[in-house]
Amino acid sequence: MCSLTHNDLKRIFEKLDKNGDGLVSLDELNWLLDKTGGSSTSLQELEEHVVGKKSLNLDEFLFFYDSMLKINDNGDDKGEIEEVKSDLAKAFEVFDLNGDGFISSQELECVLKRLGLLEQQSGNKDCRAMILSYDTNLDGQLDFEEFKNMMMLTTS
Repeated sequence: MCSLTHNDLKRIFEKLDKNGDGLVSLDELNWLLDKTGGSSTSLQELEEHVVGKKSLNLDEFLFFYDSMLKINDNGDDKGEIEEVKSDLAKAFEVFDLNGDGFISSQELECVLKRLGLLEQQSGNKDCRAMILSYDTNLDGQLDFEEFKNMMMLTTS
């Protein structure tokens, strides 16, 4: 669902309000949602969403639109979040060379050198410092959550 301006929504409301009483019935709203592909909601589900109202004034219509937009945005966010988690899990596996579920400073050093992101003479000391910066449980290595936090903090 794309975002519409207040004026766009007001014009839509006025078109739906055929009798000019300042109210849009749920039947009309359901018709609009059906025609625009905005929702496959039954009239009963629509009534539950608007807390039993049979019609909406302009302010209620705007609130309804905002709530539908948030519902749709949250659905999109879930897909994006899952994709990011999947990408992070794959990246974690690249660094977790021995597959034990943790990234040690030695593993970090090996991968960074292989990627050309750490000079050969830069030793394990730099990698230990990087690990310690994000090692919240102080076990000397990064688990997936610590790795995820590190990646999210350094990429934002």
